Amino acid sequence: MKMVMVVVPKEEADGVIGELVAAGHTATLVESRGGVLRQTSQLLFIVVEDQDVAHVLHIISRFCRSEVSVREADAEGLKPAPQVGGAVAFVWGLEDSRKY
Repeated sequence: MKMVMVVVPKEEADGVIGELVAAGHTATLVESRGGVLRQTSQLLFIVVEDQDVAHVLHIISRFCRSEVSVREADAEGLKPAPQVGGAVAFVWGLEDSRKY
């Protein structure tokens, strides 16, 4: 059994959750703020069987994409802006999971 924790931009979270639920998974949602731009994000906690991890990560990747923009040029040339959007996923093993 695995725990998948995903940091998802707030505007992409509904699509991810809808698709996860349609695929038979559940997720606990927590709002957070952070990153370079202090954007509001959603933390999703998803407990899945080992064989379902790849499918869950595929669902997330379909909805979450990073966008890279370029800042105005200065004397040194174009400077990349921080990446916006996208998701960061963490996966770790669980010994046990119970519902009460």
